[in-house]
Amino acid sequence: MLMTLITVLVVSGALMLGAAWGAYGHMSVRLEGFLIALAGGALVLSLVSELIEPSIEQSSVYLASGGVAVGAIMFAVIDYLIDEKWGPNSGGGLLAAISLDGIPENLALGVALIGAGPMGVAALAGSIFLSNLPEAAGGAKQMAENGDRSKKRIIAIWGATAAVLSVAAILGNMLLAGVSPHWLAFIRCIAAGAVVASLATEVFPTAFRKDQHLAGIATALGLVLAFLLGDLGNMSS
Repeated sequence: MLMTLITVLVVSGALMLGAAWGAYGHMSVRLEGFLIALAGGALVLSLVSELIEPSIEQSSVYLASGGVAVGAIMFAVIDYLIDEKWGPNSGGGLLAAISLDGIPENLALGVALIGAGPMGVAALAGSIFLSNLPEAAGGAKQMAENGDRSKKRIIAIWGATAAVLSVAAILGNMLLAGVSPHWLAFIRCIAAGAVVASLATEVFPTAFRKDQHLAGIATALGLVLAFLLGDLGNMSS
């Protein structure tokens, strides 16, 4: 449980660091796009190696595929409703999208921690950290530029978001520990499908729009980074 709490604090802490960076610091548009693409590349590998492949081994490729499809459909429908209500470029819309993206990510993190060694989830946790940092920075930056909230209020909003996502990870770890391997595999793949859909509709389009063709290089670097983190986890397990 201690390892779960430490991992959750590190991952959710990225939201606070990113929000502070976006509200008080300076980040160029191209750097933001580069970091977002880096995070996306890391998530691609960690989702497959830490969520989907173990689910196939524990259950079947058909159940895993169904879970991924359900997760993707759920994200697409809710993301569409978010865009219709807040608009795709508003800070509030980004906040809602990150929360929607983060809940399955952190649920998946909590599930992945079940039975894992000290470094067994290094790739997934590192990838989510890399994802949260630039996304929170971009969202807080847009909220500050809109001028409808004070910087302190913006930080408070992101702090509440970090708390909600932390609870999701802890609940995923505690409540799903006794679930059968088949259901656990299905839940993992639902989370994976939601994150895959977010990569396609939110992460990579935003990265390319902000950093253009360097986003491809950043994505490859993120994938290599996730591979190295995963290899470190395998060596310690």
